Amino acid sequence: MSLFKWANSIVKKCDWIDIGLIKISVAAAVLLIAKLWTLILSLDWYWYAIVFAIAAIRPVGKVIGK
Repeated sequence: MSLFKWANSIVKKCDWIDIGLIKISVAAAVLLIAKLWTLILSLDWYWYAIVFAIAAIRPVGKVIGK
């Protein structure tokens, strides 16, 4: 079983509360990394906007495409 098939089988067992808790834990981990590694917070605001736009292209395209 490939990694992606395994991950999909795990996600299918989760309900909306589990998915929400996963999102909160990932956000907390990102904030922790930003708190401990201050260099990442010294970037200008547009770098964060660029990363956001690049990361949002595929999900938004799937939502709009359906």
